[in-house]
Amino acid sequence: MTVQGSENSSRRGRRSPTMGGMPQNDMPWWRWRSNVRSALHMLSDPGFQQNVWLAGVEGYGDVTDAVYRLVEDTWLDNWSAEKYVGTIFRDSQEAALVDTAVLRVLRIMHQVGPDAPVSVYMENPGWPDAVRAARDAHVRMATADGEDPDAPPRTLQVLQIMTRSA
Repeated sequence: MTVQGSENSSRRGRRSPTMGGMPQNDMPWWRWRSNVRSALHMLSDPGFQQNVWLAGVEGYGDVTDAVYRLVEDTWLDNWSAEKYVGTIFRDSQEAALVDTAVLRVLRIMHQVGPDAPVSVYMENPGWPDAVRAARDAHVRMATADGEDPDAPPRTLQVLQIMTRSA
C-alpha cells in the first residue's frame, strides 16, 4: 500500500513490515489484535476444535485459553470493542463482529464453567452460533490483515514469538 501526498515518517510511505504474513505494526495495539485474532481463529474452526482440542494436541491451549486470550487484555468481557476502533480494530464493523462473537462465547462459558472440557462447549446448543460469529469476525480481521482466513491456526509458541517486543 502506497501513501499518496505527504510522507508519514513512521511509515515511510509503505505498509508496515509483516511477521508471518500479519502486519506487525499496522495497528497501534497490534499485540492485542494478534491475541484476539488467534483466539477467534481457534474458536471459529470446528475442524481445529475436533482435531486439536478434542484430540488433546499440545501447543494450542484449550478453549478456556482461547476465551481468555480474547478478553484478558482487552476487557471485551466488560465493554464494547467499539472502544478500540483505531487501536485494535480497524472499523466499527470489525468491532461489531468481535462484540457478537465475544458475547456468544462468554454466554456459553458462563453456562458450562470456565474449566469445562471442550466437548462440553461443543455440545452446548449455542456453540454453532458462537463458532459462526467467531468465524465472521476472524474472516473480517484476517482479510483486513492480508492473511488467508482458512490457514490453520498458529501454535501459542508462534503467537508468543510474533508478539515479542522488537
